Amino acid sequence: MTNRAALLIPDWPAPQHVRAVCSTRDGGCSTGVYSSLNLGEHVADIASDVAQNRLRYQQLACMPSAPVWLNQVHGTDVIRLSHNSVSGLSADASVTSVKGIVSTVMTADCLPLLLCDVDGTQVAAVHAGWRGLCHGVIEKTVAHFSQPVNVLAYLGPAIGATAFEVGGEVRAAFTAHSAQAELAFIAKANRKWLADIYLLARQRLVQCGVTQIFGGHYCTYEQSELFFSYRRDGQTGRMASAIWLD
Repeated sequence: MTNRAALLIPDWPAPQHVRAVCSTRDGGCSTGVYSSLNLGEHVADIASDVAQNRLRYQQLACMPSAPVWLNQVHGTDVIRLSHNSVSGLSADASVTSVKGIVSTVMTADCLPLLLCDVDGTQVAAVHAGWRGLCHGVIEKTVAHFSQPVNVLAYLGPAIGATAFEVGGEVRAAFTAHSAQAELAFIAKANRKWLADIYLLARQRLVQCGVTQIFGGHYCTYEQSELFFSYRRDGQTGRMASAIWLD
């Protein structure tokens, strides 16, 4: 992934007319715990600052239209975006084959997943917290693509495997779905587990038939200069990951 001002540009072999960006916490006007490019309206930041930050994000990325913001609920619903789509719909993933529509998800430790097909006819953005990931948000999104073998996946900035501490119930939920998930958990002395959300996502993608998987190298928790992290800070801002067809 390469830098462009306040943005991170995925390093993946997507077609040239597929555009994708992930924001960092830099380049905005918010202050305090939200410093500085907070894109979340729901975190008690000053509304006018968030509006300005969203406009900056759109302009920095040279987006053809305003991002379609979802009301994310840690579920598995996927919506298909059209020219009539509006922000605020409750879902955790969006798919579109319409040029100029910007599929977008917000995160601050959860995994943002971007998808496209090798011909660049369809794109998707997925918000994969552990609940959505466990309950099938990746599978439901990939199902919108006719040939998973021709899908490219990019794993955006999320909490890393050395920082994501979870309880035994989280491990049990994943291993009940697949014994292979045991490989993504390391036991701690306090009866907690360290979970590798990147590996869990890769496993689910491969099970769906998606094998061209990229990214997954950042840690939002540890890289405080680059990213917001809810686990680290509690009250904090949100980044966004977006993808569209030019």
